[in-house]
Amino acid sequence: MTEQAKLGGAFTLPGTSMSLNRMGYGAMQLAGPQVWGPPRDVDAAIAVLREAIATGVNHIDTSDYYGPHVTNQIIKQAKTSTTWHTAMTMPSSMRSFSKA
Repeated sequence: MTEQAKLGGAFTLPGTSMSLNRMGYGAMQLAGPQVWGPPRDVDAAIAVLREAIATGVNHIDTSDYYGPHVTNQIIKQAKTSTTWHTAMTMPSSMRSFSKA
């Protein structure tokens, strides 16, 4: 079992009750070589993302431009069988996704 880390503390987004750990995960490297196309091993990319969440990451920096569209599809695949209370940040918006 993976032990959750403190990850540099947390902060609450103004005007919300959403608390985020200061250390997030940058999803750019989930895409293929030079951030283009799918990764060589999709299952490994999903495992990396799940491990990040298991260690305490609760926000993911992503963009439709990574792949393009590849990283968001990998994130979607990774969260189908896992309980997540995770925020995804994108260049023009922040969205909250919960899967119970």
